[in-house]
Amino acid sequence: MVVQVLITGSQGFIGRSLRDYLEREGYSVLGLDVCEGAEIKASILSLDELSSSLRDHRPSHIVHLAAISNPPACRADPHKCLNTNVLGTVNMLEVARKLDVDRFVYLSSANVYGPRPPLPVVEETPLSPRTLYDYSKVMAEKCVEAYRLIYSVPTVIFRSWKVFGEYDSPQSAISRFIDACLRGGEITLYNGGRDVTDPYHVDNLCYAIKLALRSEKAVGEVFNVGTGNAVSIRELAELIRRLTSSNATIRDAPPRSAEEAEPMISYPSIEKIGRLLGYRPVVGLEEGLMRQIRHRRRVLGL
Repeated sequence: MVVQVLITGSQGFIGRSLRDYLEREGYSVLGLDVCEGAEIKASILSLDELSSSLRDHRPSHIVHLAAISNPPACRADPHKCLNTNVLGTVNMLEVARKLDVDRFVYLSSANVYGPRPPLPVVEETPLSPRTLYDYSKVMAEKCVEAYRLIYSVPTVIFRSWKVFGEYDSPQSAISRFIDACLRGGEITLYNGGRDVTDPYHVDNLCYAIKLALRSEKAVGEVFNVGTGNAVSIRELAELIRRLTSSNATIRDAPPRSAEEAEPMISYPSIEKIGRLLGYRPVVGLEEGLMRQIRHRRRVLGL
């Protein structure tokens, strides 16, 4: 059977990374995005547009990445956030139901656990969202669960910690830290860099998705994805400064919003995904950061 994977949000950071990864692994990949460059240019906000655009395609698997993933942007435009992250997910689930796909993988976020979950975070931890973005992910997860239980769509949910990599946005924290170090500038740490997370290279997520596409044990499950490590944003900035041999200064700044005033202290247990899917991290933190540092050097012409 030919495995053809449809990636929504294919022109974004994770979408581009996943496409490259899956094609290297021998998969046939279709990209769907509102941006130029995707084979299928369509909006997940329109079920009619999706149905029309996919009329000549029969993907066997769907990886749904398309979302507004910036919490301040979600706060500024709640209607757009909820439409995209919740209704857009429902539309893709309806596409999956009609196409009778073999797998629907939904990328959620570790943010659904809230700022201070018991550590390390396990999948059974009660959800405690704090920002509108977090709530949109919880609502989308519930829609995914509903389509599995009511329509038997074979779904998988990944709750991901902080992903970085070569295609990452220049506005992302890690890209900003690297650029500041390469230019000898200033690293701004919102909330004093007190948040603690599990930053990891995108190839680890791509590997986890590949496992979920292939394993029947993944169906109906929710998995944490990360490396199981705990790194504060300040420690991350200092590590990047060391890896670049930079004299960049570090400046503390207030939180971006009232909801983010309490530092988020969160890192995952990856025992479940290791036990059921055989997942293990394939790229370490320093190796991943060096890959992105080399990429940013090329982009900046340094």
